[in-house]
Amino acid sequence: MTAPNQVPPAPPAELPGTLGELRASGHRHRTVKQELRDNLLARMRSGEERFPGIVGYEDTVLPEVERALLAGHDMVLLGERGQGKTRLIRSLGALLDEWTPVIPGSVLNEHPMHPLTPASRALVAERGDDLPIGWLHRSMRYGEKLATPDTSVGDLIGDVDPIRLAQGRTLGDPETIHFGLVPRTNRGVFAVNELPDLAERIQVALLNVLEERDIQVRGYQLRLPLDLLLVASANPEDYTNRGRIITPLKDRFGAEIRTHYPLDLELELALIQQEADLVATVPEHVLEVLARFARAVRESPSVDPRSGVSARFAIAAAETVAAAALRRAGLLGAATHEAPVARVGDAVSVTSTLRGKVEFESGEEGREIEVLGHLLRTATAETFRARLAGLDLSGFTALVAEGTEIETGELVSSAELLRQVGTVPGLAKVLDRLGLGDAPTPEEAAAGIEFVLEGLHLTRRLGKDVTESGRTVYGGRG
Repeated sequence: MTAPNQVPPAPPAELPGTLGELRASGHRHRTVKQELRDNLLARMRSGEERFPGIVGYEDTVLPEVERALLAGHDMVLLGERGQGKTRLIRSLGALLDEWTPVIPGSVLNEHPMHPLTPASRALVAERGDDLPIGWLHRSMRYGEKLATPDTSVGDLIGDVDPIRLAQGRTLGDPETIHFGLVPRTNRGVFAVNELPDLAERIQVALLNVLEERDIQVRGYQLRLPLDLLLVASANPEDYTNRGRIITPLKDRFGAEIRTHYPLDLELELALIQQEADLVATVPEHVLEVLARFARAVRESPSVDPRSGVSARFAIAAAETVAAAALRRAGLLGAATHEAPVARVGDAVSVTSTLRGKVEFESGEEGREIEVLGHLLRTATAETFRARLAGLDLSGFTALVAEGTEIETGELVSSAELLRQVGTVPGLAKVLDRLGLGDAPTPEEAAAGIEFVLEGLHLTRRLGKDVTESGRTVYGGRG
């Protein structure tokens, strides 16, 4: 599907240009819900991917979405922030036909075989098969509104246009209406994000759209049977009788679908790898630390579970760590030939830069960075045990057994770190376990060594100090 606000492609030249040619081609009018059902079934039968880019919902959410589409139900997705609700809703537009015929100039995207307004019906009757038709790309058949308290009925449904009234049209004439976002998305998919944030009187305005499929403006009713799929998103806490949603509106949705965060570590990692825009190489073990960190933050009793911890938290963490590696390469200059490769020590910066993405319990005020720092160390230790369990790491502890200290940090180059370490028995097996391959670069080897040193410290087998300049010194027993 074309991204919102992107210019759609030009329609192919071979598409019919008149209503007569459209009839001759065998085209038949289908509602949006029939169109979605037919195209979904076609993808199911062909084995084609039905919801590209949606990770972690294959066995839980997507089957429910498919059942709702096959049933022809409007739906509401319930979930905490950052669970991919909006992305899933936007992906529904890709199930529409790539091109659909419209009456040119129609604000309501009317089908030439199914005109709605008196003016369009008169035009079709007058021109007949000679009526020129246009073609609308599916990217233009998706509408979206983020619900805010100041959203008006005019924004969503429409309002009387006083200029057109002044031109002599009567109040009951549809031509006097400046249509809102919902009718302008007729024959498409319309999404309302954060539905409970709409004022109650605006929620009432959606009742007819969902059930009777007509609209009311300024006290008079327009019999314009809208053809659309209405999808909404909401936080579960607000979408209750005690929250900010009116019961009749809840009743109008055919399906309530609960979304969730990635259920396991592998899905969390897959989501980060798919979504993060990394400006440097981030080794697998560092990404795993960040994935475990995000999951630990979600499960922490210090964090408010009602607001959730967005998947964007882990994605932003990966991007921040990659930026730290790029910064190191830039500051060390061309003389070191340092390639930007992230190390586990680069993750420390995320505790301060990302704390604003987390809602803490009231009793944790002032301790936010301390809490996040503890959870990051826990995630690092868990990754260390998971990746390197059973390996003989005595070669690393022997490095500092006689008082030798190893200094690392944000501005310590890979070459400098490797020089301090020298040849370490067992290093090749460590790098293999970390997925760094048989011939790692110096920067990858340094990333692996720093991870082992930090893991040994967190499991109390190695001491660690942080100097005033911010460098980290490993040495002695923990």
